[in-house]
Amino acid sequence: MRPLPSPAVPRAACRSPAVSARPATSRPHIRSWLAILAAGALAGCAGPSLRADAPFAAEGPAPTPVAPGPVARGPLVSAAHPLAVEAGMEVLRRGGSAVDAAVAVQAVLGLVEPQSSGLAGGAFLMHYDAATGAVTAYDGRETAPAAAGPDLFLGEDGRPLGYIDAVLSGRSTGAPGVVPMLAMAQAAHGRLAWSSLFGSAERLATDGFTVTPRLAGFIASLAPQMGAPDARAYFTRPGGDLYAAGDTLRSPAYAETVRRIARDGADAFRRGPLAEAIVAAVGRDPRPGTLTLTDLEAYQPLERGALCRPYRVYVVCVPPPPSSGVAVLQLLAMAERTPAIAGGPDDPDAWVAFARLQRLMYADRDRYVGDPAFVGVPVEGLLDADYVAARAALAPGLTGPAEAGTPPGGSLTAVDRTREPAGTSHLVIVDAQGDAVSMTTTVESLFGSGRMAGGLFLNNQLTDFSRSGEGANAPAGGKRPRSSMAPVIILDREGRFLGALGSPGGTSILAYNARALIAVLDWGLPMQQAFDLPNLVARGGGFGADTGRFSAELREALAARGVTLAPNASETSGLHGAIWRDGRWDAGADDRREGVVAVAAP
Repeated sequence: MRPLPSPAVPRAACRSPAVSARPATSRPHIRSWLAILAAGALAGCAGPSLRADAPFAAEGPAPTPVAPGPVARGPLVSAAHPLAVEAGMEVLRRGGSAVDAAVAVQAVLGLVEPQSSGLAGGAFLMHYDAATGAVTAYDGRETAPAAAGPDLFLGEDGRPLGYIDAVLSGRSTGAPGVVPMLAMAQAAHGRLAWSSLFGSAERLATDGFTVTPRLAGFIASLAPQMGAPDARAYFTRPGGDLYAAGDTLRSPAYAETVRRIARDGADAFRRGPLAEAIVAAVGRDPRPGTLTLTDLEAYQPLERGALCRPYRVYVVCVPPPPSSGVAVLQLLAMAERTPAIAGGPDDPDAWVAFARLQRLMYADRDRYVGDPAFVGVPVEGLLDADYVAARAALAPGLTGPAEAGTPPGGSLTAVDRTREPAGTSHLVIVDAQGDAVSMTTTVESLFGSGRMAGGLFLNNQLTDFSRSGEGANAPAGGKRPRSSMAPVIILDREGRFLGALGSPGGTSILAYNARALIAVLDWGLPMQQAFDLPNLVARGGGFGADTGRFSAELREALAARGVTLAPNASETSGLHGAIWRDGRWDAGADDRREGVVAVAAP
């Protein structure tokens, strides 16, 4: 086992271009972030020069590093439904890659967990290549129709539509991105034939699957989408009752769609019967959308340079904007300068500090992050060492909502407090060669827009834009809405893969991911124990939390410090992940959902 190097690493930042190529290097252990940062001309990265003497952590004790031991290899799958996990493991057992398995997992999730993700949705995927050490971010975020403008969600009176009206309208659906993105990643990293990856989904759709208590709860809920004709018809049994837990649900239309995707790949969404059905569904009343076959044909997934930053004795990698991964890195950078964070999960001062850092992070994220093809996102400025230090210095005196700062390269725009509700999932996969995937995937709200085509729920992803039409996240033709999705890859400081994690949760994703990372990397908790901790979300003036998971003593101590917990109004967490410790996997699946972890001997 090689010792980790001393804690002196560079703090260069990588500004993502629209599309980037992975640079060549002969040093596989560090290619995944050092070489990408250094090879700026090739990767489209800009930033300060690499420095071997830069401080790794400004304050606080350095944690004991997670020693990598033998190379971290799978098979491993952690995802939000046992049937999806089994589909992924089946692909891995056949010699498939992590991306191959991700295709199979997503195809099954879209059937058995349609409230959270689907083949007509979008995703961000982080990929680690064990052979080269390269980390790549794949952007499968949906795009707005060419005809969209700042008035996309304005009503006849010129005021923003109500949120529910916007969600259920045809205007809310963007060109789907997850299948084109997976096809791009699989073409680069797949080992099996694309057409062989959909067998589990087709079989389950044809033969049927058992409705779980969680899905049944959403079917029986007062979710507005359940009042939409498509959703209501889909979830109504032949006798007229809604499907309940334990019932068998079959979807011949879904089976036909996955057969078409298996045969045609991403082209199934660009032309032909499925594409035509999507356009027709979006074009129906009320408030028909403008998505056209031309918009679907024009959609392009993007391979972006990963955004990697040192944290303590690790390196954390996330997707660049329009993902909000930069906000997770900013919070971690502030946490390095906040000694109270080291207090651990039983220390109220650690939770108070975490809440204050969130307020600062969310204020900056809400102000600056958007689609970098349309607005200048000051990624380097938000992660600039001096700016981060100045923001962290505000935390101890912060007693209310934070104002956005002005990072280097940042220009203040209108405040955007876009609502991002339930409707997302996360998965982590490691294959037998050590390649890894961390992917967050979504249809945005519960059952997306409630409209369907080819057995698929259509996304309502465009409601992630600012409905007022203002700010960095304003709607525009061909633009990707800002996303809180931020799948994480964790490396050691020689660029070796250590682990991955991520969560759904709307805007709370950033808090969930950051809390899990701090619990695992700072507090040294096992992954499952880290996931089981209570959540605390501080965006704006209040504090949302899993109040029942905080002990009475800790709640009282927090209240005495000005942090009065209220039930979290956002989507619950659904953390999935794994980290390599002492030559074995320490993995977990959030018990707030129905996910599981499967690990086989490498």
